[in-house]
Amino acid sequence: MEPVSVVDYHTGGEPFRIVTDGGPVVPGSTVAERRLTAQSTPAIDAVRQLLVNEPRGHADMYGCFVVPPDDAGAHFGVLFWHKDGYSTACGHGTIALGVWAVESGLVPAAPDGSADVVIDVPSGRVVARVTSDGVTFQNVPSYVLARSVPVAGVVADISFGGAFYASLPAASVGLSVTPEHYAELITIGRQIKWALNDVAVHPSDARLNGIYGTILYDDLGPQHQRNVAIFADGQLDRSPCGSGTSARLALLHADGLLSTGQVLTHDSIVGTTFRGCVVSETAAGVLTEVTGTAHRTGTATFTLDPYDALGTGFTLR
Repeated sequence: MEPVSVVDYHTGGEPFRIVTDGGPVVPGSTVAERRLTAQSTPAIDAVRQLLVNEPRGHADMYGCFVVPPDDAGAHFGVLFWHKDGYSTACGHGTIALGVWAVESGLVPAAPDGSADVVIDVPSGRVVARVTSDGVTFQNVPSYVLARSVPVAGVVADISFGGAFYASLPAASVGLSVTPEHYAELITIGRQIKWALNDVAVHPSDARLNGIYGTILYDDLGPQHQRNVAIFADGQLDRSPCGSGTSARLALLHADGLLSTGQVLTHDSIVGTTFRGCVVSETAAGVLTEVTGTAHRTGTATFTLDPYDALGTGFTLR
């Protein structure tokens, strides 16, 4: 394997590793097609494994391959990945990509540093509006899929924000969204995700089927919640989860608890915050905006020694 260069960011505490050189060429006519190609091609997926597994990564690492966009209307496309494969959407990654695109000069910014970065992701086209105060991303339409679905002795709501999430109050399983409950939150989040996975069926694109994550939340007052998303197979999001915030906004708006234009303060398990709102309603669902910040943490070039018995690495939880 050729050396692979990356730049690392964190968005609200959640890591995001962007491949800048040495990444694989992923065939396909759209980003959605490229995602399927990447996850089914061992030589391509080996690069993901190299970057996400220990000793170069860890069980909660997250990152992406930058790929061509679907058409000239976007600046670039992206394939999001984690330790278990490839996701259909990633809000915290979109925020980091917006900052990276401007800082790297890939997308020119206005004199005040602002720019709109248009990105094709597997679930559609999103826009990251970069300013000196942070990044606001406009997501694909979000909507409620199912209500009060029985699971693990409780009930959960299912909504879409670029990926499907099952939502329930942490108190309903005897927990709160705090670091001391880290292990228990992962256990119940993973259990609920897999129990409800087959319930989440996208109306027009089977590639988006399945529960991506479980969101457990605490109510902290009007338009203020703290949440944690347990996604993939037991990864815990350190940020307030961007696509998960959109999924929560769809539910709160449908319940009449959040009006169009009203801001949800969405905290994470580590105390970072996103701000989200519904900006309009469409036949496909509500259009949402989520605002957060991302910061560069370092750069690296990773190599694979052909004599290394560990190869592309391992994962320990």
